[in-house]
Amino acid sequence: MYLKRLSLLNYKNFEARELQFDAKINCLVGPNGVGKTNVLDAIYHLAFGKSYFNPVTTQNIRHGEEYFVIEGSFEKENRQETIVCSFKKGTKKVVKRNGKIYDRISEHIGQVPLVIVSPADRDLIVEGSDTRRKFLDGVISQADKAYLQDVLDYQQLISQRNALLKYFAANHTFDRASLEVYDLQLGPLGQRIHARRKAFMEAFSPIFSAQYRAISGGDEPVSLRYESQLHEAPLEDLLKSGLDKDRMLQYTTQGVHKDDLGMEIEGHPIKKFGSQGQQKSFLIALKFAQFQFMKARLEGTPLLLLDDVFDKLDEHRVAHIVSLVNQELFGQIFISDTHAERTENIVREIHQTYAFIAL
Repeated sequence: MYLKRLSLLNYKNFEARELQFDAKINCLVGPNGVGKTNVLDAIYHLAFGKSYFNPVTTQNIRHGEEYFVIEGSFEKENRQETIVCSFKKGTKKVVKRNGKIYDRISEHIGQVPLVIVSPADRDLIVEGSDTRRKFLDGVISQADKAYLQDVLDYQQLISQRNALLKYFAANHTFDRASLEVYDLQLGPLGQRIHARRKAFMEAFSPIFSAQYRAISGGDEPVSLRYESQLHEAPLEDLLKSGLDKDRMLQYTTQGVHKDDLGMEIEGHPIKKFGSQGQQKSFLIALKFAQFQFMKARLEGTPLLLLDDVFDKLDEHRVAHIVSLVNQELFGQIFISDTHAERTENIVREIHQTYAFIAL
């Protein structure tokens, strides 16, 4: 699958813009503030029905306007596909594929496989566990719709259970039977999610390590570890043992919604001990591993979006990234950069067709 044309109307800084793309490499170049990252975000929007950078949908509308429309024309196995994502203030967001509106946007996930690498990915290292769980769920969900539904159902039940705990505290009451209605549903869901995440990490971690070695030259040992309370006991048991604490804190303290990824370099947390270059290499390796994992499990090659990835990397690491991109592993690639000359020098080393798009 590749994106042939992108049309933007009232999206972020664009009033109206249409862009044509090469089937292989597309370089979006220009100074800061012209909208390079916004173009990448629009492509992400077509794949996931939401922004990668700003979850507040109304803030993705151009200032002073009431709506936005993103339309993409794709070619997939010699077939033409059109995907439209639109939103108007005061209404629900709409995602259409070939003219048909999805009842739920989650049904669209996986139709446009996509991996984005961005400076915003640093949140995976510096922010809380919620950010890393979203990464886990995002990768698995593109190839497993049953898993995505389990996660959505689990999150809804946790929200309802937490609301009940708050109600008990506010009204100085407690009804164990009411709580068990949620616990009985959470148990099987949590176990399935845990099993799927565990299986994913067993397959994913070696791919990640190999990608990091390729980018860094193999100098620094790194590790990616799945951390979960469910390693120690079934969720049903954890919910029972944590009940007193849950009542005191008024939220559910045990479960897969507390899962995390341990990220280390040379045996130490990369958040504290990794340099900027090492952290960026770690994140690029993480996303390239995601790409490789998804390609092996999905029909078609994912789109790859590289947002300002060459900044803060030495020539050695850039060369390794170029050598990886030069392999037939990759399909259509979008690269944003403020340095047009740097980007052109890099893509010349990649033996693929390319387009330069000045914004």
